[in-house]
Amino acid sequence: MSDKSKIEWTDATWNPVRGCTKISPGCLHCYAETFAERFRGVPGHPFEQGFDLRLVPEKLGDPLRWSTSRMIFVNSMSDLFHEKVPDEYIVKVARVMSAANWHTYQILTKRAGRMQKLLKGKLRFAAEQPHIWWGVSVENRKHGLPRVDLLRASPAQVRFLSIEPLLEHLGSVNLRGINWVIVGGESGPGARPMNAEWVRDIRLQCQDARVAFFFKQWGGVRKSETGRELDSRTYDEFPKRQQSPVPDLEFRRNALEKLEAELA
Repeated sequence: MSDKSKIEWTDATWNPVRGCTKISPGCLHCYAETFAERFRGVPGHPFEQGFDLRLVPEKLGDPLRWSTSRMIFVNSMSDLFHEKVPDEYIVKVARVMSAANWHTYQILTKRAGRMQKLLKGKLRFAAEQPHIWWGVSVENRKHGLPRVDLLRASPAQVRFLSIEPLLEHLGSVNLRGINWVIVGGESGPGARPMNAEWVRDIRLQCQDARVAFFFKQWGGVRKSETGRELDSRTYDEFPKRQQSPVPDLEFRRNALEKLEAELA
């Protein structure tokens, strides 16, 4: 878990799962895979196994240890709803999020069908908790827009879209039931270009639908040079957060001990 994430729209990252597999065009230049594979075979490194998918149960209790409220991107280095992550393990992650409710959690997936099924079933207890935000990735019309429909049909109080990397003009996007939209271009070697008009169109649709709009980056090979401004303005809008007070150390310690006993 990192409390100083460089991702512009979050404070921290929490990875009780590591690794993933590609399922759509948005995965082509996956930053997480590129990072993880650099350390394959390095003894003792968290990514000694590269980007192979694996569970990391020793990280489950991390949010309970944090005494300061954070926005936490869950599984920045994986996808919680990957088909090889057992339902029971996903439920454990959700129980931690439910218990450590002084944080705000941002869960992002490309596997919207499985997320919808679990939110209607085994995750129903966490589905509509206001401090847990559920989102899907959108990169194009063919793969991304169907995920939006699946998200909208999922029980949730806060729903969001991460339209990154934006690979084409999306056209009309049904934003009914969506609370937040993040837009960004691809970055790093081989980055595919993003047209400014595609971004402006999404911004306008968000304004018309009164949906919070966050412009993350233009991207490119050197994203620090292209920056984050859209038409001479930085867009840093967020949904309204509902935060609970941070409990005392004894409460957090007892919650952590209970979790560790369940995992033993």
